[in-house]
Amino acid sequence: MFDALADRLESAWKKLRGQDKISQSNIQDALREVRRALLEADVNLQVVKDFISEVEAKAQGSEVIAGVRPDQQFIKIVYDELVQVMGEENVPLVEVEGETTIVLMAGLQGTGKTTATAKLALHLRKLNRSCLLVATDIYRPAAIDQLITLGKQIEVPVFELGSDADPVEIARQGVERAKAEGINTVIIDTAGRLQIDADMMAELATIKQTVQPHETLLVVDSMTGQEAANLTRTFHEEIGITGAILTKMDGDSRGGAALSVRQISGAPIKFVGVGEKVEALQPFYPDRMASRILGMGDVLTLVEKAQEEIDLADAEQMQEKILSAKFDFTDFLKQLRLLKNMGSLGGIIKMIPGMNKLSDDQLKHGETQLKRCEAMINSMTRQERRDPDLLASSPSRRRRIATGSGYKEADVSKLVADFQKMRSLMQQMGQGQFPGMPGMFGGMGNAFAGGGNRPPAPGWRGYSGNNPGAAAKKKKKEKKKKGFGNL
Repeated sequence: MFDALADRLESAWKKLRGQDKISQSNIQDALREVRRALLEADVNLQVVKDFISEVEAKAQGSEVIAGVRPDQQFIKIVYDELVQVMGEENVPLVEVEGETTIVLMAGLQGTGKTTATAKLALHLRKLNRSCLLVATDIYRPAAIDQLITLGKQIEVPVFELGSDADPVEIARQGVERAKAEGINTVIIDTAGRLQIDADMMAELATIKQTVQPHETLLVVDSMTGQEAANLTRTFHEEIGITGAILTKMDGDSRGGAALSVRQISGAPIKFVGVGEKVEALQPFYPDRMASRILGMGDVLTLVEKAQEEIDLADAEQMQEKILSAKFDFTDFLKQLRLLKNMGSLGGIIKMIPGMNKLSDDQLKHGETQLKRCEAMINSMTRQERRDPDLLASSPSRRRRIATGSGYKEADVSKLVADFQKMRSLMQQMGQGQFPGMPGMFGGMGNAFAGGGNRPPAPGWRGYSGNNPGAAAKKKKKEKKKKGFGNL
């Protein structure tokens, strides 16, 4: 997501490096690169023109603040404008105190509307809001069955009257059921079409008039680029929507939809879908999205995802194990599975500032290495997971694990050696010592760095290996004490 846009924008910053200040003469090349970047990302043409005009006006003749280079100042101006274009702040879903909140889902067929409905219900359930899903799509084959299946998966009830009932009546009865049972939020999944037509709009308008929803959310496929903004505007003008959900943001989308929807339609983006799993729905924060676009990562979202998965008591227990070097393969496997629950490795890594430069090949290599580790650990006995030293001293055990996991004995030996090295380094860091970081990246299959299992650089405090430099200094010091300092 946004990789191509981020690369293009970086070339714009380079145009201003080495300059004393931003001026009319040196800003034009940078603006030209920004314009190309936005157009290639399929941002609406009018949005691009307005964006460039605003950036130029704010940047023109800006004096460089002490300690801030012109390219850094230009990045800040572009960042602020990106946030402005995308809506400035997060617009949360409405919650009506003391009564049932009604959410109407709309969209074309194929945008992931039914899945987005289930994702939204799960998101609300995590916020301790009870939900009821209402299946009114009687036209698409198996649409009702799909919603029922998703409802069971996320443990949210689904109201349906079959495919022969009137969609308006299904919606009305579903809302009445939710109110009668005191359910906090009812989400109505409506039918989509391959294109906007009069029948679709009439049915949507009738359902909306009947149930009087507090939120009308349009589900839009972000891979349609600037057409997503035009679609949102059409629905907003004819039906009246309160927000949009952009799906498939983890795909090959170039980012144009996220930058165009608010400006063109006037409707805020409330959520973005970042994967196929029902957990893959995130509230939309313009500032965080702008940070991702500019390659600055998104630490806040990463922390929130971690908070959802990590139990505080488990984290404290894990910390104690790491500090006492009792961290074992069972703990490591638990951490691997927790990481998988948070999403794809690539998606998580790119939220970390400075890690956006990793190529897709490197990320795929990292995913592969983690899967190899998991397969080998799954082939270990409980005793072997708890005591990695057993494997270090027993070739027969390593051969059995290699046979069971489908890898070579050398791969198992490498895993065990890397794990012991990593455990030792973690313990030293916990004691306030900071061993050489290259060894950290060399361990555990070296998922990202691509190098070998090299030891930390000699001379680093906390490194227990051979250090010729330190040994020579010690010897020289001893000689000096004995009066042989000049020898």
